[in-house]
Amino acid sequence: MSHFFAFLSRMKLIQRWGLMRNTHPENIQEHSLQVAMIAHSLAIIKNTFYEGELNPERVMALGVYHEVSEVITGDLATPIKYFNPEIKKAFGEIEEVAKNRLFKMLPEQLKNKYRRYLFFNKEDEENWKIVKAADKISAYLKCVEEIKVGNGEFKSAEKALKAEIDKFALPEVDYFMKEFVPSFSLTLDELD
Repeated sequence: MSHFFAFLSRMKLIQRWGLMRNTHPENIQEHSLQVAMIAHSLAIIKNTFYEGELNPERVMALGVYHEVSEVITGDLATPIKYFNPEIKKAFGEIEEVAKNRLFKMLPEQLKNKYRRYLFFNKEDEENWKIVKAADKISAYLKCVEEIKVGNGEFKSAEKALKAEIDKFALPEVDYFMKEFVPSFSLTLDELD
């Protein structure tokens, strides 16, 4: 019997943005879905407009699994995680231990198939860069949505995340930010 998917089902119980007042709580399961959808779109945009050769479904799958270690570690708030290089390194090691624990829960015959979704490998470097950009965009969108409903708690995070997104300097990211992100500031009536 494998507990792998029973553990992953608990992603819906891990809340993000723990140090901030939220008008709408966000868990890592819904965040991972949004990251997967954005990453998928970024890969398609890259392939369509910028001569990319990414596999959008592969990028999407990496997005689905990018936060799985947090079912064991919880979501460590960004100001803590990146407080200094030692903490960042230590937390990275903790995440690897957590992923290994989950990986060991898989049936032996499936481990080779799932290893490539749980652990970084050099051949996926470009794919992971897209997932990382999608992760930042998803966090940015959370800020936009919170600010839209009057929650000023997210103003600083929104500015910091926008600066991080701009540093990617990827045309597919710029395209997504210009084409899709402005709609997140609109009301439902304005979207119609």
